[in-house]
Amino acid sequence: QVQLVESGGALVQPGGSLRLSCAASRNIFTINVMGWYRQAPGKQRELVASTSTGGITNYADSVKGRFTISRDNAKNTVNLQMNNLKPEDTAVYYCNSRIFTGTLPQIYWGQGTQVTVSS
Repeated sequence: QVQLVESGGALVQPGGSLRLSCAASRNIFTINVMGWYRQAPGKQRELVASTSTGGITNYADSVKGRFTISRDNAKNTVNLQMNNLKPEDTAVYYCNSRIFTGTLPQIYWGQGTQVTVSS
């Protein structure tokens, strides 16, 4: 099992920056893929960014060039640096982990952290 705890959400003005962190309860070397998803009111949850143990990163088109995902192996955390934030980035951001064993992946979610971009 994996427990994930997010932090860093806040109210920020358009153009501002935030850094989200996700702390995992186990060594993230053992977690194949870690990522950030977001869900805005009335919308489906969507992938924001992900990173694999093999060093492959993936970003939603809407955040490319503005957001950066990174792993801190020493602290067992995955961070999401968000720059040039826009009102449409407002959402609850969830940390996600996927462990590929057997035929089905083990999937875990954090509780979410609120990001609000508004003047």
